[in-house]
Amino acid sequence: MEKSEKIIVGISLGDLNGIGIEVVLKTFEDKRMFDFCTPVLFGAQRAISHHKKALDLYNNTHVIKQIAQVKHDALNVLTCWDEEVPIALGTATKESGSFALKSLTAAVEALQNGTVDTLVTAPIHKETIQSEDFNFPGHTEYLESKLNGKSLMILMTETLRIGLITGHIPISKVAETISEELITEKVALLYQSLQEDFGIRRPKIAVLGLNPHCGDKGVIGSEDETITRPTIQKIKETGKLVYGPYAADGFFGSETYKEFDGVLAMYHDQGLAPFKALSFGDGVNFTAGLDKIRTSPDHGTGFDIAGKGTANASSFKAALFASLQLFKKRKEHQGLVKNQLSKK
Repeated sequence: MEKSEKIIVGISLGDLNGIGIEVVLKTFEDKRMFDFCTPVLFGAQRAISHHKKALDLYNNTHVIKQIAQVKHDALNVLTCWDEEVPIALGTATKESGSFALKSLTAAVEALQNGTVDTLVTAPIHKETIQSEDFNFPGHTEYLESKLNGKSLMILMTETLRIGLITGHIPISKVAETISEELITEKVALLYQSLQEDFGIRRPKIAVLGLNPHCGDKGVIGSEDETITRPTIQKIKETGKLVYGPYAADGFFGSETYKEFDGVLAMYHDQGLAPFKALSFGDGVNFTAGLDKIRTSPDHGTGFDIAGKGTANASSFKAALFASLQLFKKRKEHQGLVKNQLSKK
């Protein structure tokens, strides 16, 4: 491996029958991308070649057995399996799920031991990937089990960052899960990430209400008055700029979100539905709160368009650039903290 200061980005392939490989290949059709990072795909050349042929793409790839063999101006493919994989583009199969897990496992191991600097994950199919080794509702929970820290899912663009207080849980479980402790923890994670990963010295955070109209003072549920509002007040007394609860419909409809550095939604669709309506195709999923940087595009496996060559790579490209920016910003913050401590 020739010496380079470029960030090494590990990339898991996601479901082999989806659009993950397509958006990766399309991203690196532009050779200028190699000026910014060194990409390493965790998978196998045969799987990549199948997609290249089906999609009429002509990316050159450099096959390696270990990270030490990377070329910094090439799309590296680190071999994680040798067997032939049956690929049926557009179809959810147990085989494609199991090899998605092999790719993810190898990429996360490299992230853990520092042989790659960041991780960008292509979309998995949450049903077919389930196994004894993956019993999680999604990437976020899996990564939390493998890395250090507490995770916070943040959907982000350059101007909008939405974190989730509850993640991949049924809507019937949301109200009983909301507590003072959980809200306090998620506010702290978002606040820390906005400082360390985005360089915002005094972040301003909005918290959305759980019930319609924030419960209308108990008429439509009591949680916002008995849990959320008092918790926010306690947090404000510590000096953090935290406000709410806000009714989600008016908050997004009036563009109040533009007044804040970060927003915390109570549950998955409360945050993701407006986010994707505002930013779909350019959004990034960032797993904050962990000791390593992981991002992903804001879309799923796209089985309905897999193999047709129509997948838009803009969200994957945004996820790639976000991983680089987040890595640099966190490293910069760590350097500043180290310098401050050394002066004491």
